[in-house]
Amino acid sequence: MFDLAELEHAHKIVGAAMPPTPAHAWPLLAPRLGTSVVVKHENHTPIGAFKVRGGLTYLDRLKREQPAVPGIISATRGNHGQSVAFAASRAGIPATIYVPHGNSVEKNRAMEAFGARLVEHGDDFQAAREESMRHGERAGLHMVPSFHRDLVLGVSTYALELLRAAPDLDVIYVPIGQGSGICGCILARDLLGRKTEIVGVQSTEAPSYALSFAAGTVVKTNSSDTLADGMATRVPDEDALAIIRKGASHVVQVTDDEIGEAIRAYWTDTHNLAEGAGAAALAAACQEKNKLHGRRVGLILSGGNIDFDLFRRWVGTDAPATGQMAVA
Repeated sequence: MFDLAELEHAHKIVGAAMPPTPAHAWPLLAPRLGTSVVVKHENHTPIGAFKVRGGLTYLDRLKREQPAVPGIISATRGNHGQSVAFAASRAGIPATIYVPHGNSVEKNRAMEAFGARLVEHGDDFQAAREESMRHGERAGLHMVPSFHRDLVLGVSTYALELLRAAPDLDVIYVPIGQGSGICGCILARDLLGRKTEIVGVQSTEAPSYALSFAAGTVVKTNSSDTLADGMATRVPDEDALAIIRKGASHVVQVTDDEIGEAIRAYWTDTHNLAEGAGAAALAAACQEKNKLHGRRVGLILSGGNIDFDLFRRWVGTDAPATGQMAVA
């Protein structure tokens, strides 16, 4: 998709809007997995999630190639929309974002705070996406897809930072929504000539990429009812799937209960707030703990944008009394 020089240039574009995010080895997390762990904190970006990087690179190219573009439109469950809204505001381009009904209240508010016009439509991301495409065509707006070369180029910059800060990682766990994050990790790893294993993570309630990875072709699902909205995808992107099948070792499926336990673990062990997708990598690593002894593990904490009510349900006084994650 791109070479190392392009990735380095993208890192400069991102760096003009934000500093590199931390990569910490938290001493209380290591006993949970029985091995060394490094967390890449993409919850520390200006939108609280990794996708801001893709929005910045995408809008940078769009502004240069189409300086008179009248506006952009996209669909999201939250973090992609915040990324687009943030970058469009910096570029001086009006943004319209479609979300499904019942979408995260806090993410909706954040998108509007970044200057986007918010439209609710449909019961899930796919319905919102299809309507946004129809409206964009009618209104003459530029459609920003959920998966695109420039988005992957941008989010690859967090993998570039991580693999240079921790060059000896044996395996990295990455959540999969529409696929830009894991594709970015795969491509950055390959450009740097590393042998790090890349493992994708999906929800058991939204396993479209996991099913597609196993089948070798796109497999759509009828629902995506996970509480981890950043992974609530029914229809995989064909280009993303091709990169994932070629460059990832496998895809782990985690339950919402496992994700909730991982959110609590991040809160107690690091005092960092993770959203559902952000905690999924830790949940998957804990599920595969027996395979990780003696290996140096990287976890992508992809975002921290969780609604307060859901935080209470998963972490606070409303949380179910489930067993604690195993500690070595």
